[in-house]
Amino acid sequence: MGDRADAGHRAEVTNFLRTRRDRITPEQAGIVGGRRRRVPGLRREEVALLTGISVEYYARMERGDLRGVSLEVLDSLARVLQLDEAETDHLADLARAAGPPPRRRRSRPAEQTVMPMLQRFLDAVTGAPMWVRDRRLDFVAANSLGRALYAPILDDVASQGNTARFTFLNPASQVFFPDWEDNADEVVATLRTYAGQDPHDKRLTDLIGELVTRSDTFRLRWARHDVRHHRAGLKRVRHPVVGDLELTYQAMELPMNRDWLMFAFTAEPGSPTEERLQTLGRATDSDVSASQR
Repeated sequence: MGDRADAGHRAEVTNFLRTRRDRITPEQAGIVGGRRRRVPGLRREEVALLTGISVEYYARMERGDLRGVSLEVLDSLARVLQLDEAETDHLADLARAAGPPPRRRRSRPAEQTVMPMLQRFLDAVTGAPMWVRDRRLDFVAANSLGRALYAPILDDVASQGNTARFTFLNPASQVFFPDWEDNADEVVATLRTYAGQDPHDKRLTDLIGELVTRSDTFRLRWARHDVRHHRAGLKRVRHPVVGDLELTYQAMELPMNRDWLMFAFTAEPGSPTEERLQTLGRATDSDVSASQR
């Protein structure tokens, strides 16, 4: 890493460990009694003791230096700080990033081209919205129902097809996402996870810098250092054409590009959402037919 990148990485490690340490009470860690505390959470020496390392070693880690830290120590620290799966993975990502960079790094193309085979696969799915995005939450590809579902994002010129920009810079997102607070938390935690996996991703760091500068709500959430895996769940949408939709989604990695994730959205059979999706599909087909006349 360069000097600026190294300083940024150390700050990320420091803030992540401090915020995780501060949220664990002595009682949660199995520590009973002791002196009266002026600050919440565990002391550094308590974390070191429970982890099985010296205070000096843990202090070095919390100053942002994870070079040479073993997997055993990372696993022990994750247990002491009661990290969940996403947080444990994030700590491991930060430790990997602290090591020497690979001698040769592949340069990413400025534009990512969607292979015809992928688009044909998406188009073959007609009953469910399909959506592909990258690790910066940029739109990559979709089937017709996926485009119709996310039309408010794709039609917003300022968002540039980016879900994070739409969520934090367009007030319409608070209508489109009825669970806006939860959705905003998920967006920030997902970006934080990806930033830990690849601190060299300039497009991602530029996006984060833009959102920190332009959105106070993003900046406050970013300071929490929360991380999350975005794999499956429930998504509620208030669509401008068909109204409220309640969809379950599943994310799948695409081997052709490790930066891409494909999302499939489904509705409960016989539910109002299924009927509304069918209505949206018919409306989309009518628009396509009209444009081809």
